[in-house]
Amino acid sequence: MLNRSEYAWPGSDADLARLVAAHPWVTLVSATSHGLVVSPLPVVPDPGATGVALLGHLARTDAEEHEVGACDAVVVVQGTHGYISPSWYAGGPYVPTWNYVTAHLHGRLEVLDAAATYDVLERTVDHFESARPRPFRLSDVQAYADRLAPAVVGFRLAPSRVDAKAKLSQDKPVEDRAGVLRGLEDPDDVHGDRRLATVMRAGGIPPREGEA
Repeated sequence: MLNRSEYAWPGSDADLARLVAAHPWVTLVSATSHGLVVSPLPVVPDPGATGVALLGHLARTDAEEHEVGACDAVVVVQGTHGYISPSWYAGGPYVPTWNYVTAHLHGRLEVLDAAATYDVLERTVDHFESARPRPFRLSDVQAYADRLAPAVVGFRLAPSRVDAKAKLSQDKPVEDRAGVLRGLEDPDDVHGDRRLATVMRAGGIPPREGEA
């Protein structure tokens, strides 16, 4: 992640929560007593948090590997990203690069009790099912879910530090940035990506509820 001031992400805590909600498949990295342990997993924002916090879960065996609650960890949230071709620029010379939005949330995971873990499972299911015409609910398979839940460990992360970056060609001249946007919005370009163009126009800030 490029640590340059012009790439500092300008979002608020509420914007960060929306970034997590939009990109919930994250990477957990734990600095355990036996080295780094890495796992991909889904998380959701904690709606009751002051500031921003994440809720997630791991299989109990994975939680033991990560030494959840006993070591420092980082959750990597990868937002929208994509390849930028030098052929899109008006000037030059340039080389290929990658535009992206990302956030690294540092801290120590809090282990949740059984009731709170089940709440995390329900919130996670609801997050992904809510847009479906007939959403599945965990209560639809209550007895089965109750049998599975003890094999899961829920956690909460209230980060002690957040490093967030939005590298979106903002350091380039206006005409070069315009060329990148045209390239991304070109439906005939193999590297076209309208989502990334939209994120660039918004400065990396996720849309608020009700916005396109």
